[in-house]
Amino acid sequence: MKKGILITGIIIVLIVLLLLVVLPGNKKSEEVIKVGSDAAFAPFEYVDAQTGELKGFDLDLMRAIGEELGIKVEIYNVAWDGIIPGLLGGNYNVIASGMTITEERKEVVNFTEPYINAGLVIVVRADDHSITTKDDLLGKKVAVQISSTGDFEATKIPGIAEVKRFNAPPDTFLELKNGGADAVIIDLAVAAEQIKATPGLYKMAAEPFTTEEYGFALRKNDTLLLEKINQTLITLKENGKYDEIYQEYFGE
Repeated sequence: MKKGILITGIIIVLIVLLLLVVLPGNKKSEEVIKVGSDAAFAPFEYVDAQTGELKGFDLDLMRAIGEELGIKVEIYNVAWDGIIPGLLGGNYNVIASGMTITEERKEVVNFTEPYINAGLVIVVRADDHSITTKDDLLGKKVAVQISSTGDFEATKIPGIAEVKRFNAPPDTFLELKNGGADAVIIDLAVAAEQIKATPGLYKMAAEPFTTEEYGFALRKNDTLLLEKINQTLITLKENGKYDEIYQEYFGE
């Protein structure tokens, strides 16, 4: 009889321990969203010069998603040219790095619903009046970030003398400043941030000539996390948190 009671007690303890492990409320505290981001793409992701903190619209949005889900978010600063291989290799499970949703990328990763619209612009030196449209890039040298949509678009424009590829957007602007390039093709918000930070050096040659949408990228098999992030993006837009973050980085 006592033995039966003892066995029953052990079973009850085991059930309690099992519930503690599998209950969603407890599991959340153990979960982590690991985010890969190339922090050289202000205002979407960058390193704060004063604090060394990783900041930006994408990163604050991911932190808000984690907070809403009750899941810790860890952010890793990684190089752009290896960012998708790093995701596929398991170094992190989300890319939040101003990544445009393209058909080519969708072949290897899943994207969340778009969280912002962006477009490509042509940036020139402030005193340059020779370039106002894509057609004016004939015979010109153009600087781009390697493997970006700016790179892809520049490659398609006929007559460009040379497409000069760099690892990070700041390097493209430095090349333009130093006269090594005649123009930079880059995302609108990044161009606006650079022009604001260095008044009198650069200007946009014209309005955006493409329309693009950014999404967070995940591995193909991470469908549950994809669903959670998509649903949380809706929640953040409904409760005003998305607008709050947007205004911080893009508000007048």
